Amino acid sequence: MTWSKALKDTVRTGLTVERTKLQPLVAVRGAAGVAIVIGVVLWLATPTLAVSSAFGAFASALVTFQRSWRPRPVLALAVAAGLAVSTFVGYMAAADPLVFGVLLAVWTLLAGMAWAVGPVSGMVATQTVAVMLITVTLPTSVAGALLHAGIIVCAGVVQAALIVVFPVRPWGLQRDALADALAAEADYARRLRHDPVARFDAQPLMDARSAAELTPRQARNRPRQLGGPRGVAERLRPVLASLADPVVGAPAEGPERDHVRDLLAAAGTVLDAVARSIRWGKPVRLPPEAMAVLEGAESGSMLTGPARRSALRLIALLADAVEATDEPVKEARPANGEPKDAKAPKKSGEKEQYRHLLRPTVPRLVPVGLRALRREARWSSAIGRHAVRVAGVSLAGYALGSALPLGHGYWAPMTSVMVMRPDFGQTYSRGVARFVGTLVGVFVGGLVMALAHPGPWVCAALAVVCIALMYLLMRTGYSVASACIAAYVVFLLGIAGEGWSQTVEERVILTLLGGLLAMAAYALFPAWETPKLRDRLADWLAANGRYSLAVLDAFAHPADRKPRRVREALLDARAARQAWEDAVARAQREPVRHRGISRNAERGAEAALATMGRVTMLMEAHIPDRDAAPSKEAEEFAAALRAALPDAAAAVRERRDLDWSGPLDAYGAWQARVGEEGVAVRAAELLVDALDELAGVLSRGPGGRNRAARR
Repeated sequence: MTWSKALKDTVRTGLTVERTKLQPLVAVRGAAGVAIVIGVVLWLATPTLAVSSAFGAFASALVTFQRSWRPRPVLALAVAAGLAVSTFVGYMAAADPLVFGVLLAVWTLLAGMAWAVGPVSGMVATQTVAVMLITVTLPTSVAGALLHAGIIVCAGVVQAALIVVFPVRPWGLQRDALADALAAEADYARRLRHDPVARFDAQPLMDARSAAELTPRQARNRPRQLGGPRGVAERLRPVLASLADPVVGAPAEGPERDHVRDLLAAAGTVLDAVARSIRWGKPVRLPPEAMAVLEGAESGSMLTGPARRSALRLIALLADAVEATDEPVKEARPANGEPKDAKAPKKSGEKEQYRHLLRPTVPRLVPVGLRALRREARWSSAIGRHAVRVAGVSLAGYALGSALPLGHGYWAPMTSVMVMRPDFGQTYSRGVARFVGTLVGVFVGGLVMALAHPGPWVCAALAVVCIALMYLLMRTGYSVASACIAAYVVFLLGIAGEGWSQTVEERVILTLLGGLLAMAAYALFPAWETPKLRDRLADWLAANGRYSLAVLDAFAHPADRKPRRVREALLDARAARQAWEDAVARAQREPVRHRGISRNAERGAEAALATMGRVTMLMEAHIPDRDAAPSKEAEEFAAALRAALPDAAAAVRERRDLDWSGPLDAYGAWQARVGEEGVAVRAAELLVDALDELAGVLSRGPGGRNRAARR
């Protein structure tokens, strides 16, 4: 992609305003916390202290809007503590510009490295830098610095107390994540009716798993409705795929295929009903038409062989999903007739207990965070380069802002810190959005100040209105949020008696300077994702291979099968695929020529590895019982694949041709012995086809060596 096209894309992205679901009650609660803090401090203390407390209340509430599964009061208190420490340390160094510059560089470097822990940690750390730059400009003493820090902590306590006293839909994020996972399975079932090899987006399942990570205290208070359906949703996907697949399921045409379509439609209807029940905490309402299809499939004999086994397993899992909601089951009123008592699908004979995933408490997160920091503290890491980049830019912005004959020079480094992210696309789109939003915000705020000349209390009320709008509209786009924040700052400075006309001019010039510094830094010191695509692809191939081997080993030695090993391999493969897709999305927005893999090869390799994962999932749905006979052929095929995988992953990284001759020979021997009978051998054929396709699209020669060998 050329620089001109990349800049056009980032400008378009930065200025896009999206329609999204608003949360007015949560926005009102956050704005109420800001209003309480500003009002009390303005009443009891000085306008300067009120301005300082306003930033603490604003940031403490802002972090609770981020996508995190931790309790919101904990997040508010954590960010308040971080802001207080940052404020006090900044005050101690503010007297000496050289010392403060060194402190700012070190503090920003650590804030940049905080992205290694997670996006919420990175955002919180960024807020600490911004508050340090703002509050140290307010004149005070050491005792006053302690007072400022204490007020900021109190602001966080107020926000946390409001969250506890006025909870808005407790466990709502967890309910939504689990309901989204079940709704995604329902949509997948309906798409399989028309496309037996439809693609499934595993992101909702990954979110549901993250939402299920609880501390022991949270687990004791969790609604029972959130305890079981996630495990059912995870096991539904391979069963749905194996039922719809024409190779290991029902034939592509005929009465069995029509019956499978009816089953998939009924499964989608039941899953949607369970998702609605979980999302809103209401009883499950099952339509009688879907119930009739499921009951007929359980008692009839329309399907045979693997398709019938998949259908029975599907019915049992749907019964588990309904029963796991722990709510009364109601059958919806028929189109013509009276409602009748519901009869949920029969529960499977195998009772399984679902346990929550253990989430470490805050003190135990410290070693986890330190390990993440050590892992990213290297020159080749995108996070490490981002930390160095943002530290250098903040120091340069602080020096330029101080040298210019303008007040509020801290706005330049603060803008740079707020817009910079570890990837090119977000940094440039946020830089454009920040500048445009600031123009709009300062124009509106300055116009109000010029026409109305409001006093401190009116300015405080207007600031609260602006921050309420920001909390309400922040998910619609960064430009909208920036406009609200810019007006908020204008009114806050109006509380302290700053001249509005000078504020508008300085804000625009310094925001533009900070945005340009951030963009220039990424252009001069980038961390491009494009050259790393082959590494991401190799990681995905290796993870897919471990997943395939875990399933094949279960066929080879059923008595020794380890469901936990299969499950962990699946999660690794899913994470590797997500990392690949994220890398591709970032690379597509970079002004970098593709070095190492072309667009066509990229798409072809992605399709081949997605097929490899899907075929393994089909095999997983038919793993034999422990008392089944071992499969020597599956063992030999697994051994050949295990031997070929390390060299294949290295070949992807080193741009060499892939050699799958070992797995191809093992599959040929397997097919010669048993023919086409059995799910495993038919899935193995699809697996080697996927590997062959991968070798073909990545081969330097026309068609690939393995294709020529097979012909």
